[in-house]
Amino acid sequence: MIQFVGNPKLLDCCATGTDLEPVINYCKDKKVLAIDTETTGLSHIDNDMIMLQIGDANVQFVIDTRYINISPLRGILEDAGIVKILHNVKFDYKFLMKHNIRLNNVWDTMLTSQVIHCGKDVSHSLLNVLERELEISMNKSVRANFINKGSDEFTESEITYGAKDVEYLVQLYDKQLVQGKALDLIPTINLENNAALAYGDIEYNGIGLDVDSWNILAKKAAKEVVLMSYALDAFVESNDTLHNFVSSYIQGDLFLATEELRKVNVKWTSPKQVLNVFRTYGLDVEDVNAKNLHIYSKDFFVKTYIKYKEQAKLATSYGDKFLDNVDTDGRVRTSFRQILNTGRVASGKPNMQQIPAHNDYRNCFISGYDDYIFVSGDYSSQELCIIATGSKDPVWLKALEEGKDLHSVCADLVYGQEWKDAAEPGCSYYAYANLGGGTERAQLKCKCPKHKKLRTNVKSINFGLAYGMGPHKLADTLLISNNEAERLIKKYFAAFPAIRNFLESLANYGKVNGHIKTYAPYRRIRWFEEWNGINTDKAVMGKIERASKNTPIQGSGADMCKSALVMVRDHIYENDLPVKIVMTVHDQIDTIVHKDYADTWCTKLREIMEESTLDIIPSGLLKAETEISTVWKK
Repeated sequence: MIQFVGNPKLLDCCATGTDLEPVINYCKDKKVLAIDTETTGLSHIDNDMIMLQIGDANVQFVIDTRYINISPLRGILEDAGIVKILHNVKFDYKFLMKHNIRLNNVWDTMLTSQVIHCGKDVSHSLLNVLERELEISMNKSVRANFINKGSDEFTESEITYGAKDVEYLVQLYDKQLVQGKALDLIPTINLENNAALAYGDIEYNGIGLDVDSWNILAKKAAKEVVLMSYALDAFVESNDTLHNFVSSYIQGDLFLATEELRKVNVKWTSPKQVLNVFRTYGLDVEDVNAKNLHIYSKDFFVKTYIKYKEQAKLATSYGDKFLDNVDTDGRVRTSFRQILNTGRVASGKPNMQQIPAHNDYRNCFISGYDDYIFVSGDYSSQELCIIATGSKDPVWLKALEEGKDLHSVCADLVYGQEWKDAAEPGCSYYAYANLGGGTERAQLKCKCPKHKKLRTNVKSINFGLAYGMGPHKLADTLLISNNEAERLIKKYFAAFPAIRNFLESLANYGKVNGHIKTYAPYRRIRWFEEWNGINTDKAVMGKIERASKNTPIQGSGADMCKSALVMVRDHIYENDLPVKIVMTVHDQIDTIVHKDYADTWCTKLREIMEESTLDIIPSGLLKAETEISTVWKK
């Protein structure tokens, strides 16, 4: 049954008037309700909700929010005892927050589909999910009617369309609940559903931006690009080998004003043209990617070009165009893609996860509210702790438990005598410390030049384990030959057989079963769609092996961070704190807080983040660090 709640003059055949009491009386005792909204556009900043649909499989209420104040529904929508079913909950949630309504205890059918089918090439739109799971076809063309609706009355077809979204969501929930239980994925589904509200808060809140400071940096970056292009031009002009690229006529350039005079007939923004220059110069390279150029990186010409590319990317990504992302209230709002195949999160429009951690651009982001400052927290060596827990490697566990520098400890075991010989007087690695009542080597990070280099090499392997790094990637990272990289990896695993066995067991599990899981209690599944048992193509099996190694590490880290976000959000709302979550990047959570509460919140945030790890790392090995600042920084 469809009941339309709105201006009775609009559609008398369906109207129940303007009173929400029948809606409240019907919904208040339900255990499960479906919710949907129709809006005039996609942005909660620039657009408005014009319809709210709520109900179950039997009765669907369609509420015209242009005329009806929905605040009386707040108690129901915020009731933790009622499961609210939505598709793409973040979208609806942000529009509900404009009405001062904060959802909780939600079931997002889109996210649930992504969890159940993670790794498979399937669509998760409501249209496709309904067709795939329930064999229901739905005409979504009506949705376009709402964008330019204005004050026009809703048609019967529009009201029916809104009601069917609610009816179908209930059916879909029932089906997904069975699927989730069968795959033991309910903990993961619940985690993602609750985390979606935290991500929704971040997208709604946004983060302030000092536009003037950003403009200064953008202009500086653009100027540096011009200067580097001059340097490249000058080299070509002075080099006899490259005389064919020097002309007597004038040409323009992407980064140069049209009045600038250029004799060099090369667009430094064109990889094809640059490749031709380098080959003429005498370099044996297939393309101008950094991994192919690293063997020539000491050459002035190549080094200058690499710096040019880096600066040009910086100027393009974080130049004037970035300011198009600033909303009318002076805040930047990213959009999170919540579930990648690994379980990690991506950010886009703009991509806030790619802004360098230690860069002046970070410092342009501000709270944007009077008397509010940043309190940020991140995990210390999260992925390393996950690897140590999974592998039970005694060296790793001891080093992390005792607060030693793991990378240095690993370098010591890998390089042996070379590491010992690299020590200089006063080396903090070889200094003695009182640990656990006994005296032993401190094994802390030191400043010895050779130690730094060896430590960096091993550090690349340690962190590379989370990404399935092989010899080729290590060679590119350390700028060494593939043979050298292979020898280094061989020495590494000889020193840490428990880690080798751990990674091999993950790889074998994926190759045998066609999927891999993250750590308990979530046990998130990543399916390998191209897996075909023993008949799987060798190249495909290689991809499966790498994914099987990195997914449990990265995915378990993501599970942990999402759990922390949920706990942080719950604590803020339950205690009505002067705190807003404004950003998260990988293992970092960023909040803004009233300055008078900052010290207290700094301690509490650390406690919450550490508590969130205990389900996955019960030993409490993983610690969090928190910091107070006036700008957004790592």
